[in-house]
Amino acid sequence: MRKAKGKMQKAKPIFFCLLPFAFCLSLPVTPASAQVPAGAAVIVLPFENSTQEPRLAWMREGAAILLTEALAASGEIIVNREERLQAFDRLQIPSNANLSRATTIRIGHSVGSTLVVSGTVAMDVDQIVARARVVRLDTGRLLPDVESRGPLSNLFGVFGALAHKIRGASDAAPALGDRVPPTPQVFELYVKGLIAETPSTALAFLEQALKAAPQFDPARLAIWDLHSEASDYQKALDVLTPIRPESRFSGEGRFRRALSLMNLKRFDDALTTLRAMQAEDPSATVSNAIGVAELRKATTIQPGRATYYFSQASELDPGDGDLFFNLGYAYWLDKDPKAAIYWLREAVRRDPGDGDAHFILGVALQQTGATAEATRERELATRLSSKYAGWEKSAAGGDPVPRGLERLHEELIPSRGRVDSLITTAGQRDQENLATFHLDAGRRAFEREADREAIQELRRALYLSPYLAEAHLLLGRLYLRGGRPAEAVETLKIALWSEETVAAHISLAEALLQVQDQAAARVEIDRALALDSKSPEALALKAKLGG
Repeated sequence: MRKAKGKMQKAKPIFFCLLPFAFCLSLPVTPASAQVPAGAAVIVLPFENSTQEPRLAWMREGAAILLTEALAASGEIIVNREERLQAFDRLQIPSNANLSRATTIRIGHSVGSTLVVSGTVAMDVDQIVARARVVRLDTGRLLPDVESRGPLSNLFGVFGALAHKIRGASDAAPALGDRVPPTPQVFELYVKGLIAETPSTALAFLEQALKAAPQFDPARLAIWDLHSEASDYQKALDVLTPIRPESRFSGEGRFRRALSLMNLKRFDDALTTLRAMQAEDPSATVSNAIGVAELRKATTIQPGRATYYFSQASELDPGDGDLFFNLGYAYWLDKDPKAAIYWLREAVRRDPGDGDAHFILGVALQQTGATAEATRERELATRLSSKYAGWEKSAAGGDPVPRGLERLHEELIPSRGRVDSLITTAGQRDQENLATFHLDAGRRAFEREADREAIQELRRALYLSPYLAEAHLLLGRLYLRGGRPAEAVETLKIALWSEETVAAHISLAEALLQVQDQAAARVEIDRALALDSKSPEALALKAKLGG
């Protein structure tokens, strides 16, 4: 997954909503083996320091990292730390929150994992005791708890054994190798650096870890993050230089070096590195970075240079909407509005809430004479964000689309695209009928509270018909029911733009209340009552707000 830079700094309140799955409240414990199903993804959540042992304060995050690495060393598909943090941010869950069982399941569903692992750490005299609980989301089963214990000096062995028990494996547990530093003491410094509240404190811990273990490359990558976020690009570049070619993190190090070179405006050097990487192992992330470098390198746009690489990236990862946005945006800069329209439509298919894509699509449509459709797209963009009105004003009759909108992924690991699994081949069937078919299936799943299935069906419908109002309304309600109010607000705005209804205004008001925007919620309630002055739901909400 790409990194969500700057998105995980603000802690937001948790909204505990009733999930539609019965097992969220009471999961039956099955005596079946806890072995991970083939091809299943596993997410490990922060463990609880249940006894508030001071020595284990850092182990809340440390346990999650260590167990994730132990499972990865055994060949399991894991959700990495960046993906986990993105899920917390998306669901508005503070990273240090104690998680209910329902919340852990909601997080698991949000990243598409099959197994969700949580647990506790405690001290028993001089031994650390790690206990894990595992939920299988595909069967809705809570598996028996597993436990591992040992001295703190054997911390890696304790969690290696715990991973082995979770897998239900009979073979010997593999060594963690360069996934962990030489000693638990260095690992503690590393974790404390990751979770530190200030950049200066984080840097101090990470530099101590690196001094004690110069070949522990994850610490170098974490320091690169800090320097890059502080716009100290030369220091970011320098910290990656010692990464050895034989290191498991060599590819990641080369990629981030190229990003630092781009930030230093050394585009030719960056392109040399990126093209060599792409020749060795084609990657959507690297191809996209080459396209971005080509865009930023040229003082005047050279048609075809960036679009070639963005097109290659979109073919390598057809589920990533950002790649299609870059392709459409590059065609707009190439002064090819028809091609821009085609690819920006593909971008909004994958992410109907992409305001930039809607806005540029509207501008391109206007240039080709499709005035009515252009107005709809630009109106939707302004509903999603007020910044587009500013773009219009600052253009002063010129191009309202600014430069510098291209999107660059800052982590080599590609996003696990979900659109591929959501797209159904239409064959010879009419696209509109197929969209209706998926809408009907989503509606039925919604009614029987099979929310995961409903979301998949509604996304299929919206891929085929991006402005299907009822699909957006149901999807917004599902996000609201699943405790994802910010996503619900965005989706319900699109539903209202597609078709104004009382139900959509009321649902949007409920979502706005959950994100604590009472003023905007009142506006939506008033709009609902303007359409139906006797609506009991709208009147009840108005009474709840006291007006």
